[in-house]
Amino acid sequence: MPRGSTPRQPARTARQEGVRVARTAAQQARGKTSSAVAKTAGASHRGRAGAAIPTRAPSLPRGGGKKTDRSPAYNPLAAERVAEILKRLDQMYPDVTCALTHSSAWELLVATILSAQSTDANVNRVTPELFRKYPTVEAFAALTPEQLEPDVRSTGFFRNKSKSVVGAAKRIVSEFGGQVPDDMEKLLTLPGVARKTANVLLGTWFKKAEGVVVDTHVHRISRRLELTTNNDPQKIEQDLMRIIPREKWILFSHQIIWHGRRLCIARKPKCVDCALENLCHAADKTWSTVETHKNARA
Repeated sequence: MPRGSTPRQPARTARQEGVRVARTAAQQARGKTSSAVAKTAGASHRGRAGAAIPTRAPSLPRGGGKKTDRSPAYNPLAAERVAEILKRLDQMYPDVTCALTHSSAWELLVATILSAQSTDANVNRVTPELFRKYPTVEAFAALTPEQLEPDVRSTGFFRNKSKSVVGAAKRIVSEFGGQVPDDMEKLLTLPGVARKTANVLLGTWFKKAEGVVVDTHVHRISRRLELTTNNDPQKIEQDLMRIIPREKWILFSHQIIWHGRRLCIARKPKCVDCALENLCHAADKTWSTVETHKNARA
């Protein structure tokens, strides 16, 4: 035998080459089958839009409970759900009312105009001295906007607010005998008065449920609770008026406003302390025991 030339030895396993080939082919076949099964399983976890849905729910923040799949029958506007929201609001805020300090319809009108893009607390710091300095609607009507500006500067947008307050005072004196009207159409003729302000006056002072106050809190929380998908305040008001009983319109607004200040804070809602938590699927919850919905947001 020539040096360096060694005959091929059989495999130590004593398996023939053909057996090895057959084994390899079987392994490949099993691999393809497993791959096909995996693909099929993956397809079964895809949504209608084709986006993959994880088979395990992501962990919830701050120790929340297990997420559940959204029921196909879920209806955020179901009468039972809306009634339960109202019931829990009654339990949390049974006797709340407008937080703006006032002793007359005129003072409430002025305070509401000044509250735009400001806080009620800030307005309440300004109005006592303002009403001491100008005690009647006639006193305001005798001013020019420029004279009022220094008194309301700290509420922000003071030039426009001064024009609105003085303009409203002049019209109330000239058209309504110095009395704030208790009619929606008439209120809307006053400078600086839109439906939100008119609803505050009618509901809080005159006890008339002509609509729902939609301020920044009502706007934000109504969308988070999926009571509306609209962004326009007038459309949100119409949506709420359709699903909330008329006798609840006034109180509901006050309750949501207080809720927005105390618990459902815009930047960091206190979901763990909220009695509405398991009815709320807001996407930006800080703690949740239920599935969150990506479209449930302000």
